[in-house]
Amino acid sequence: MTGRRSSLGFLGMFGRSGDLRQLDEALRRADLHPALVPEGVKLTIVNLMKDGWPDEPPPQAYAQVAQLFSYCIAGGETFERSNGLQDRLDAERRIEAALQAGDSFDAQIVLMTLHAKLISAEVVERYGLSAD
Repeated sequence: MTGRRSSLGFLGMFGRSGDLRQLDEALRRADLHPALVPEGVKLTIVNLMKDGWPDEPPPQAYAQVAQLFSYCIAGGETFERSNGLQDRLDAERRIEAALQAGDSFDAQIVLMTLHAKLISAEVVERYGLSAD
């Protein structure tokens, strides 16, 4: 079986793959402009998503990933201003659960954000994160 591939496009001749377009749209809805996220990070996210679902990730999965990723980058207060208190609480609950689980999908997203040096200092401090 051949794995699914993501495409960034090339010189305007080939379009971006559907998974990257879905992620870009989900990032916009989470109030994070996709241009602020390096393409390599977005490719890593969609590849993690492909590993997390046996078939294609469901459309709502992109929104869930974008919410957590956006929280990690923006920090709690900024994220709440754009997304609301309930989404902030959901993201914080997911991070706490990820830290307890150790090797979960959400933990991989948080760790990738940390290693990419995109994570908010507020989030690093609040959760005691380090890249050891």
